[in-house]
Amino acid sequence: MKEKLKGIVESAVAQINESDGMDKLNEIRVSFLGKKGELTSVLKSMKEVAPEERPLVGQLVNDARAEIEALLEEKKTAFAKKMREEQIKKETIDVTLPAKKPVMGRPHPNTIALEEIENIFIGMGYEVVEGPEIEYDYYNFEALNIPANHPAKDEQDTFYVNSNIVLRTQTSSTQVHEMEKGKLPIRMIAPGRVFRSDEVDATHSPSFHQVEGLVIDKNITFSDLKGTLAEFAKKLFGEDTKVKFRPHHFPFTEPSAEMDVSCFKCGGKGCRFCKGSGWIEILGCGMVHPHVLEMSGIDPQEYTGFAFGVGLERVALLKYEIDDMRLLYENDVRFLKQF
Repeated sequence: MKEKLKGIVESAVAQINESDGMDKLNEIRVSFLGKKGELTSVLKSMKEVAPEERPLVGQLVNDARAEIEALLEEKKTAFAKKMREEQIKKETIDVTLPAKKPVMGRPHPNTIALEEIENIFIGMGYEVVEGPEIEYDYYNFEALNIPANHPAKDEQDTFYVNSNIVLRTQTSSTQVHEMEKGKLPIRMIAPGRVFRSDEVDATHSPSFHQVEGLVIDKNITFSDLKGTLAEFAKKLFGEDTKVKFRPHHFPFTEPSAEMDVSCFKCGGKGCRFCKGSGWIEILGCGMVHPHVLEMSGIDPQEYTGFAFGVGLERVALLKYEIDDMRLLYENDVRFLKQF
């Protein structure tokens, strides 16, 4: 039995010394120390050993097991150390190499234009207010003096969720929510996404952005409207910018007007950018209709106000001379890097 155990140990030592990796060591461990290993087989044959010799044989088996385990552990430690050294060598950083520059994002043209508009009006004492994109028909139309038979309520122009709920077609609904709060005076702008059933082309999209403004206070006149928007145009397009108001019609304002700005490319002389007219249409505006004030619980005999609305994409297209609105939505990094 002694000779048999000695042979097992010598065989194990030889195999361990010749092993070339962790996988091979595991195979040797199972081969000698596993449930069906050679040392386990010796223990199973103890019944064949004379009773008085069993303690001695048991001690010999335990010594053989301890010797094999110690050698396996020593070899395992050596392999782990070697693998660690190779890993460190592979992962060594050459500090003399040029660093990789992180790819930085850029603000979207819409974001740049919106921040500029917001900063202008915040500087005038306005508050920026947000409202829901999914809106009740009442707030989107009726509260703004748009009757049930108005063309804007046609399903070809408006996305209806059901008969009472729509995707808002304008951010004016946010103004109604603010007026209903009854906290006067009001000086606010309402930026946000709006939806209309338009075909996609160079100047139209079914989803775009508006910035609408509202002022409600005592003794507000059309002169206040003109002065405010003239100052806004100068801050946005340059101090030499002039404004022109043309009569128009909006159901929620009376009187109403379209505002043009002098072409900031040619100074009003006429060029390709302004199609030779010297003027560029920029926004719609007007004095808040008395009935709109009444529906929101404001006394039109005591309070008056003005409202205006500008398309955010239109401002971005004009300021950055972008000739196709679709470029704003394609997320092409080559395009966005220009701003």
